Amino acid sequence: MYIDFHCDTLMDVADGKRRLINRGEGHLDLPRLKEAGALMQVFACFVEDVYVKKEAVNRTLAMIDSFYNEVDDSNGQLRPVFSYEDMEYIKNTDEVGGLLSIEGGEALEGSLYILRSFYRLGVRAITLTWSRRNELGDGIGEDSGSGLTSFGKSVVREMDRLGMIVDVSHLNEKGFWDVIDISSAPVIASHSDCKGLCAHRRNLTDEQIKAIASTGGVIGINFAAEFLSSGQAGMEDIIRHIDHIVDVAGIDYVGFGSDFDGCTIPEDMNGVSDMPVINQKLLNKGYSPEDIEKISYKNWERVIKKVLG
Repeated sequence: MYIDFHCDTLMDVADGKRRLINRGEGHLDLPRLKEAGALMQVFACFVEDVYVKKEAVNRTLAMIDSFYNEVDDSNGQLRPVFSYEDMEYIKNTDEVGGLLSIEGGEALEGSLYILRSFYRLGVRAITLTWSRRNELGDGIGEDSGSGLTSFGKSVVREMDRLGMIVDVSHLNEKGFWDVIDISSAPVIASHSDCKGLCAHRRNLTDEQIKAIASTGGVIGINFAAEFLSSGQAGMEDIIRHIDHIVDVAGIDYVGFGSDFDGCTIPEDMNGVSDMPVINQKLLNKGYSPEDIEKISYKNWERVIKKVLG
């Protein structure tokens, strides 16, 4: 059983290139999620560059709609997750939970009422920026050294009030520390790795890892090969990054955030079907079954229970 806090599959689904409910191409689909033992998959709504300036809301709505269409056609095998209670229910079924997130605050188009509307549509997490700058602040790819804007700060406060998970993956470092200062809830990095092992700008410093842990949050290990290693990456590098977070912050603050269908995964990995292989590697490394449960799903469960209620 596991929870993965980030994939980009809905882009293809919204474009009609594939179905979640059918076995097909890409890193994951519902049949393979079930076979791999997924408890819950977080599906990100990512707004591509072409939609940012004039169609961000519509593009996000199209992905949300595509998710619910897949739910409707899944014969009860894919269930939306809005709360901890929903996830607990799924544990006693053969269903897979799906939680909606938004990757990049462009989708809010500068309005808190749009944030609240997305919440009412079932969105429960937001990655504040992608790598570009938006109305909330700077991403790591457009980093002016500024922190969150006044709108960005108001978004974090409103997400706390609503019960939405604030995600700092892709956010620049000044904005990161603003979130840590402002948020009163657990803060996550849904799909990020460790700068102490690979000096990619998308990765987190040890100080950032400790700060997320201090909020009760979780870092979801990203399977992107370029974030895992400066050389050729393998699944063993996923274990190395888990080890590093455990060493820096403890076993309670690391989980999975694969970035499936949004990255180039290690050459020795095929996709979601290899999730049980990762858990076996953790067992071989000396992690106890209880530790593996924390990494696989219980750490994410704690955040969901605290924030979503």
